Amino acid sequence: MPGLHAPPIVKRIIRLDVPVDKFPTYNFVGRILGPRGNSLKRVELATHCRVFIRGRGSVKDTVKEEKLKGKPGYEHLCEPLHILIEAELPEDIIHSRLEHAVHFLESLLMPMDESMDHYKREQLKELAALNGTLREESPSLSLSPCLSPSMSPFNSKRAKTGQ
Repeated sequence: MPGLHAPPIVKRIIRLDVPVDKFPTYNFVGRILGPRGNSLKRVELATHCRVFIRGRGSVKDTVKEEKLKGKPGYEHLCEPLHILIEAELPEDIIHSRLEHAVHFLESLLMPMDESMDHYKREQLKELAALNGTLREESPSLSLSPCLSPSMSPFNSKRAKTGQ
């Protein structure tokens, strides 16, 4: 259509620092990546943004990380652990996409008690499914241990009385 022009494509990068100083034992990288990197891939797909984990601790193998430090392309390994969110989108939508990615990733950077962490539970289920070790949950198992199928009165056999 004459007179209408597409908004210009712009590139923006947002940096989120990972609070490893406050929570040194928490596995932020695993939480963000998820099983086989699938959680990160879903964030990228939903937001149309690229997400990069950078800084100390971003390489799984610490020996390899030490060898890479200072080499071209690995300067980030001298910085604290952080996330870069990059988008190259039309000017009219880039802000909302980046905001969506930031909001979601910030929620992953807030450690929580494992018993309340539904996100991690879903990741563990996904990993079990990928590994072929997923067990179907029985509703009776979640009710009470005394109601498990092995403890059910309907599964017990009568003792032989000799009659």
